[in-house]
Amino acid sequence: MSHREEDSSGRRGHDRDRERDRDRHDRERINGRDREDREDRGRDRKRHRSPEEKSGDRGFKRSRRDSSTGRDRDRRSKRDEHRDRRRSRSPREALESGELADDRNGITRQPMVERPLTEREIARQKLLKEIEKQEREEESNSPMWTMKKAEAEKASRNCPYLDTIDRAVLDFDFEKLCSITLSHVNVYACMVCGKYFQGRGTSTHASTHSVDTNHHVFLNLDTLKFYCLPDNYEVIDPSLEDIKFVLKPFYKTEDIQKMDKSVRMVRAFDDTRYFPGIVGLNNIKANDYTNVIFHALSHVLPLRDYFLKEGNRDVKRPPGDKLNLLTLRFGELIRKLWNPKAFKAHVSPHEMLQAVVICSNKKFQITQQSDAHDFMLFFLNTLHIALNGTKKTSSSIVYRCFRGKMRVFSRKVMPLDADESQRREMMETNDYEETVEEKPFMYLNLDLPPPPLYRDELLQNIIPQVPLGVLLSRFNGINEKECQTFNDSYMKRFMLTRLPEYLIITYQRFQKNRFFMEKNPTIVNFPISNVDFHDCLAEEARQSHKYTTYDLIANIVHDGPPQEGHYRIQLMHEATGKWFQLEDLHVSEILPQIITLTESYIQIWRLNTKKTREERMGEEEMETA
Repeated sequence: MSHREEDSSGRRGHDRDRERDRDRHDRERINGRDREDREDRGRDRKRHRSPEEKSGDRGFKRSRRDSSTGRDRDRRSKRDEHRDRRRSRSPREALESGELADDRNGITRQPMVERPLTEREIARQKLLKEIEKQEREEESNSPMWTMKKAEAEKASRNCPYLDTIDRAVLDFDFEKLCSITLSHVNVYACMVCGKYFQGRGTSTHASTHSVDTNHHVFLNLDTLKFYCLPDNYEVIDPSLEDIKFVLKPFYKTEDIQKMDKSVRMVRAFDDTRYFPGIVGLNNIKANDYTNVIFHALSHVLPLRDYFLKEGNRDVKRPPGDKLNLLTLRFGELIRKLWNPKAFKAHVSPHEMLQAVVICSNKKFQITQQSDAHDFMLFFLNTLHIALNGTKKTSSSIVYRCFRGKMRVFSRKVMPLDADESQRREMMETNDYEETVEEKPFMYLNLDLPPPPLYRDELLQNIIPQVPLGVLLSRFNGINEKECQTFNDSYMKRFMLTRLPEYLIITYQRFQKNRFFMEKNPTIVNFPISNVDFHDCLAEEARQSHKYTTYDLIANIVHDGPPQEGHYRIQLMHEATGKWFQLEDLHVSEILPQIITLTESYIQIWRLNTKKTREERMGEEEMETA
């Protein structure tokens, strides 16, 4: 063999060794890539494992474990076959498929670009994800997964237990608390017995009550959705809309406008006929002083319409502010009082009274009698603040309804023991000059003449009577009233400069002496309509007030002794013009003539804007002629 042939054979052997090393190197790269892919898939699977998978397979049932093991075995066998096919490829096939880069003969190839997935591979990945998700859901026995499955199902419209609902026992006037845990979160009402329970899962009190008592239909008091337990599916049926309306009444603008025009009585579920707004309020123990104020304010039409409208239900207050509770509960009470589809012709103000106790720091309580006048002032001022009111008259619906203005003339009274020289010196100072001040007012307080000290010749008490016009003369700007302070005395005169749309008048019936509280039994004679306040206005204010006459809409009466008496209210129904007397749960129609014979304590008058003062005077002259 020649030297040239030996060199060529050596070169060919060296090339074969290099090609063999290159094939081995490429095979190692393929195996390393497969190993990295398996490690990445293992890390991804560990990362997305459910809490039950992380805690181990000891808690799984044997049947589910066997089925999952079989599925895993099939998937592993498929992966092994795919890996074997990839390993059986030669380096040349790997190069042709693009899995390896060729750097032979000094040629540097571009880095391998990852091949996009085919439609079949994408569908396979989606299928694997769905299988894993289904396995996690099947392996979980928690109530949360059960509720999700129930919510995913189609809501049933053919519940077989709707005939078990008893509307006669449903009462949504009390606080929405679970009867077992006293929690107000996620509370459901049983439609068969009327009790409140928390939750609807498999181990909740509502589900336990359903299984124990065979009561199946429940209502979520927040979402107004019906559910059938323990099957846990939503019930949708048009026949249940009346229950939702009783729980949370809602009114459209057309409904509010028709309220004061309907002259027909409506019928409740218990077969009681009533007018909306003329329904009794339950006296839990000694809360009649609050009931009469709630009734009176519910017949102030702008205030009523404000809380009936859907957009005024939620008032923005700072987080944790307890005054937000007052507006929320008062709005609910107004809507229930004017509900034309009620199940019963009375309402319990339990939630409203709890809000009053909280906002007043227990000054006004359910079990203790208080003064209706004091409660009215507290409630109106607190309601104004809760509605984000300011000092401006138009800042809240409370001020827009009841706030007026008056002019106060005051002068300091000289001491009686001062001599002539001292009086002259006092007159030269500015302290005893008359001052004028403009003040807003929410109500007018009228003083009653004192009762007689002696009996008549027939040994019977004389009940004094006084006309309303005499009491209103206090605000004509001429008559003076002495007002005493701790050190000095002042003489004051009053004149009205702005009349409110609704005027509140209170009579000073209770007076405290050194020993006890005494009551003035004086009867006030007043007409129930066309009370003219023209003479009480200042001269320049008379020109700007086109309407000056008021009509009575509410009259609060106190009966009995000061400490042990009770309250009742007389209201006028706007549509029919009839008068009704409400004393707790008792509602009766009365004659207008009886109103003036009672011991009136608080009255609400409405400004009559139908006819001007000149038109009324012309009609009166024609009647007298």
